[in-house]
Amino acid sequence: MIRVENIIKSFGDHEVLKDVSVSFELGKTNLIIGKSGAGKTVLLKILIGLIYPTSGKVFYDQTDFYALNKKEVRKIRMEVGMLFQASALFDSLTVEENIRFPLDMFTKMTAKEKSERVDYCLERVNLEGVNNRYPSEVSGGMQKRVGIARAIVMKPKYLFCDEPNSGLDPKTSILIDKLIQEITRENNITTIINTHDMNSVMEIGEKIVLLQDGVLAWEGSSQEVLQSDSEVIQNFIFASPFLQKLKSMAIK
Repeated sequence: MIRVENIIKSFGDHEVLKDVSVSFELGKTNLIIGKSGAGKTVLLKILIGLIYPTSGKVFYDQTDFYALNKKEVRKIRMEVGMLFQASALFDSLTVEENIRFPLDMFTKMTAKEKSERVDYCLERVNLEGVNNRYPSEVSGGMQKRVGIARAIVMKPKYLFCDEPNSGLDPKTSILIDKLIQEITRENNITTIINTHDMNSVMEIGEKIVLLQDGVLAWEGSSQEVLQSDSEVIQNFIFASPFLQKLKSMAIK
């Protein structure tokens, strides 16, 4: 579990996050949603430790993250997997070398152990046999799966995903969503996803956190979205006429 307490973040006179307190649950896909400028990316960066909050606390389980020294922070970060919006693969490295990179950086595993771990992760994301290809030689969806394989190669306790479906077609997006959800449940990971994808919200939103103007405006599950009386969540989820039509059909 990751918990934030009374997080405030200001850039000069502009307060981006305003006293946000929320828990992200273990073994579930936790989604952060909201309009552009709502504070989603800033909150994600604070959770990871890329930027410091102006005030407030972040707990990894019972550990106060911002009270740790550099050595202790490094230990926590070795338990974190990250899937970037654009996959962030190294173009000059093969698929296998990209996935193995964290193992080379942070472990003392033997070459054989690393190869076995890479093969397992490739198998888990249904990419057996592409070890020696380069990122430019595989599709965007495959690159995303390579990114997932790299994110889980260190057996993380916490997984962060920044717009994992960005640039993908609807069918591939669904596959990526389901893969992330399956891996989360199988390994009992605390997974946090920053997304604009409403299909992701409705299909894998086991915990949804809606930010509006830097404030925690709503939280709940995808099952609770349709029953919620909150105008904030209703206006956000069903913003398009098409989704409003689907909602009215579902109610009937």
